[in-house]
Amino acid sequence: MSDLGYDGKVAIVTGAGGGLGRSHALELAKRGARIVVNDLGGSLDGSGGDAGPAAKVAQEINDLGGEAVANTDSVSTPQGGAAVVQTAVDAFGTVDIVINNAGILRDKTFHNLTPELLEPVIAVHLLGAFYVTQPAWLIMREKSYGRIINTSSNSGILGNFGQSNYGAAKMGLVGFTRVLANEGRKYNIKANAIAPVAKTRMTEELLGSFGDKLEAEEITPTVCYLAHEDCPVTGEIYSVAGGTVSRFFIGLTPGWYKNGHSVEDVRDNFEQIRNEEGYIVPAGPQDELAKLLGMLSAE
Repeated sequence: MSDLGYDGKVAIVTGAGGGLGRSHALELAKRGARIVVNDLGGSLDGSGGDAGPAAKVAQEINDLGGEAVANTDSVSTPQGGAAVVQTAVDAFGTVDIVINNAGILRDKTFHNLTPELLEPVIAVHLLGAFYVTQPAWLIMREKSYGRIINTSSNSGILGNFGQSNYGAAKMGLVGFTRVLANEGRKYNIKANAIAPVAKTRMTEELLGSFGDKLEAEEITPTVCYLAHEDCPVTGEIYSVAGGTVSRFFIGLTPGWYKNGHSVEDVRDNFEQIRNEEGYIVPAGPQDELAKLLGMLSAE
């Protein structure tokens, strides 16, 4: 089979001054995409700023014969998100791919969480994806083509101690991804999410020596495939780590039904309610409604 290329495609990669974003940007550029390298250049907690990381990666791409421009706007405001997309339009005329990768960490156990630790994390991870994607979405709808990849996390899907802020933002991106998938279908816009485990500036202390087996470059092939025009799926979530790729999915048990049931009925049938045998994987609310209608009409 032929190699996958991205000739003529324009990709925005946020948080691309290092780690996962840099790896994604370099691979897409190597395969022909023109890249907007976005990175505020702030510290791990999002404070400060430095034009250097974005400029360095953009220069690295250009030196290798690719095409890239740097952007240092913060994704955490509507104005910043719009400026990121405008950079792509000014430099390359359009946007085809958005990879929402920018992130910060302000970990704290929930009882010690303050607004100063919560709000910036939500703003960068979750609102940042909204603010960058929406102006790009308008372009994608107009031309009936687009690919969006959101960077979720197992900290959101599964929960991780001390990361209620980060986890809430990352699970929010799952809901965001699935709505975009539904709204984008008739416009050939596909949206998927990854939940990566990799050694980056954000995770190296947590992973320790195990992180040496979890290089950022191992995440990039899945991201690039999801960003390709041949990608067959939308609204899905993939766990990617150290050369492994798996699918996370949302399952719904067959459950239990009795019209007019009591609290005691729920207690007495709780094992059946939780029984996973015969679960379905609903693509959207309509699939859950179909299940409900089937149960209700069986009386």
